[in-house]
Amino acid sequence: MKSFRDRNRDNSPRQPVKASADQPLRGTSTAPDNRPEPKSAPRALARRDGALPAERLPVILEVAPNADYALLDSGAGQKLEQYGPYRIVRPEGQAIWQKALPARDWERADAIFTGDTDEEGIGRWRFPRTPLGETWPMKHDGIDYLGRFTSFRHVGVFPEQASHWDHMAGLIAAAKRPVKVLNLFGYTGLASLVAARAGAEVTHVDASKKAIGWARENQEMAGLSRKPIRWIVDDAVKFAEREERRGSRYDIVLFDPPAYGRGPKGEVWQLFEDLPALTDLCRSILTPRPLAVVLTAYSIRASFFAIHALMRDTFAGMGGTVESGELIIREQSAGRALSTSLFSRWVA
Repeated sequence: MKSFRDRNRDNSPRQPVKASADQPLRGTSTAPDNRPEPKSAPRALARRDGALPAERLPVILEVAPNADYALLDSGAGQKLEQYGPYRIVRPEGQAIWQKALPARDWERADAIFTGDTDEEGIGRWRFPRTPLGETWPMKHDGIDYLGRFTSFRHVGVFPEQASHWDHMAGLIAAAKRPVKVLNLFGYTGLASLVAARAGAEVTHVDASKKAIGWARENQEMAGLSRKPIRWIVDDAVKFAEREERRGSRYDIVLFDPPAYGRGPKGEVWQLFEDLPALTDLCRSILTPRPLAVVLTAYSIRASFFAIHALMRDTFAGMGGTVESGELIIREQSAGRALSTSLFSRWVA
């Protein structure tokens, strides 16, 4: 039920496709199913019994400049980034300070997003130097993928998520057993590729057929086409509800829901109204020996304490630790921290 532009990650209309219970595992997407989707009854919620998990907060997960990505500078409502070979300028509402680099460094940009500066707004890219195509080759920790110029200022990857990806890969490797990962609202698939490379069996769900197509392209480009990734075009909440009914269970669940969304059949998603039920649902589809559940929240006016309390309540009686805080990117020019999102994760 993501935005249904998945935080406006693309501007394609949502075409929900139903997932088959016996879907082939490797590299196949779902086929259309014209059966009407029954309306889900509101999920009955009750406070869980048992001790609350331990807690760590605030936790600041930081991405520093590296050869694949760097936040070069920021300020005056913009950010200057280096994605592989390209220098890119995009709007950034939180950059309320002044730029540290001289104008000549910003003027060397290969691509500049112009138009609506709202996270929800459509704009276009301007290429001051050489006209560029829609995609370009990128890497993350040795995984090849395609960067993309979308009409919603995004570029096909959210580099601040690298902290979560590294943590997840470590959990998978340390488990020394088969691990199943569910990636809800999975977008173009970097988290799924990292999990698959680490040895997990992955189910990747996104409501955008276009985003799933990009994710499968990334799988091929990364040379991971033989890894067990199930690509599913579907409403993330309804898919998870069906997995609960089918008895499908996962060791790690990632979910990155939008602040607000409207689905193709008139469904409305409001984060503060609907997140408690989705979080409860994520707990219900865990295996008896789960590893982690990771929630990331973008574009909301709230403290991480809110989602931290929700996660601790939801995972009461399960032990482990809930870690909550912010994802930040460390700037190269003046060392300032740019906060991108809130997160909370339960770790067994």
